[in-house]
Amino acid sequence: MVKVYKPGKVALLLQGRQAGKKVVVIKQLDEGTKERPYPHAIVAGIERYPRKVTRRMGQKKVAHRSKVKPFIKVVNYSHLFPTRYALELEGLKGSVAADTFKEPTQREDAKKTIKKLLEDRYTAGKNRWFFTPLRVRLASRIPPCDAVLTNYLQF
Repeated sequence: MVKVYKPGKVALLLQGRQAGKKVVVIKQLDEGTKERPYPHAIVAGIERYPRKVTRRMGQKKVAHRSKVKPFIKVVNYSHLFPTRYALELEGLKGSVAADTFKEPTQREDAKKTIKKLLEDRYTAGKNRWFFTPLRVRLASRIPPCDAVLTNYLQF
């Protein structure tokens, strides 16, 4: 079987509170563990994406709007959708381990380091596509009886 979820691989979450969010795989466990006997991965993602910034905004406002709220999670492979993209993980690998989820303080420390890394990456302008929310297609919101609008949008 081909290993799809390697560290650094970007995926989408399909289930749960963060469904539709982009995540990056930090560690994959293809065989599972004693506690979780199914293939799963430790992922880090963005719960709250940075907001739009314009040239007219001051430094304080830009800094406030550039904040990121991260999350870390253990996810079953069946709830992940792989993409063709990947991120370089210089500091993410060491910040999260399997025992990070045992203590809440360790989890919070890991989130802080991930937040710092992601915000640095965002301000440097690297991987801009990772910091934008997933777009939802408009076609699913159009009522089927509205033929004029459907033809106009050419769906």
